[in-house]
Amino acid sequence: MPKMMVVYKVTWPNGKIYVGSDMTDSITYFGSPDKSLIEADFPDRQSRRDMTVRREILWESETATPSDVLRRERALIIALRANDPTVGYNRTPRLRRGR
Repeated sequence: MPKMMVVYKVTWPNGKIYVGSDMTDSITYFGSPDKSLIEADFPDRQSRRDMTVRREILWESETATPSDVLRRERALIIALRANDPTVGYNRTPRLRRGR
């Protein structure tokens, strides 16, 4: 059976998002955002004691190539503004302001 390839969105308790892709469709994979960015938004023990993080599949395919998946991921990062530091934790592609 072919592996499902997915592009997903993770939403943190503060409402910020991270968009990523997974070519193995692992239920336990939540991406690799820069942990220092997330730690800065949850600096104290109380804010880390109890949190719910949501992972949503935005797109999936059994037949896409890895480059198709990465193209879709990039497009969704831009469309959802996940690369805007006020909205999300993605840092690539670089946010282009004023366009």
